[in-house]
Amino acid sequence: MTSKISPPREFTGRHMALVMGLFFGTIITVNLTMAYFAKTTWSGLVVPNSYVASQTFDADTARRRNEAARGWSAETSYAEGRFRLALADASGRPVTGAVVRVTIGHPVNATLDRTLTLTPTGDGYEGETDLTPGRWEARLAVEAGELGAWHRDIRFSVQ
Repeated sequence: MTSKISPPREFTGRHMALVMGLFFGTIITVNLTMAYFAKTTWSGLVVPNSYVASQTFDADTARRRNEAARGWSAETSYAEGRFRLALADASGRPVTGAVVRVTIGHPVNATLDRTLTLTPTGDGYEGETDLTPGRWEARLAVEAGELGAWHRDIRFSVQ
């Protein structure tokens, strides 16, 4: 029995160009994919110093669980220079008689932060502020008398 042994193929400049193109093409594709995800997902600091935040983690978690147990929901909207908040309890009824403060700012930059005390309206709360197009975060602080404080962070976009 005889077997045919073919001579080794020559590695040419064309092969090297193909290897380099595939190598750098992979790197560029990964970079562009990561840039796309960075641009289209919500980003931002959750806490400025994770070590300091870890010192009160258990207490913060218990507070969040108590607030979540209320079943409240919040919906925000912004149009014509007016920031509006619709706040409802677990049964869907509007929450009234609360003092509502909201800090509105960009998720990753505190230089444009502003704090508003919202005034009650018939169906919620509202305040006047000028927001430029882009991503914004509203950090709600609701004081509801004997129920205590309720906090929520809501991110939204202004067109």
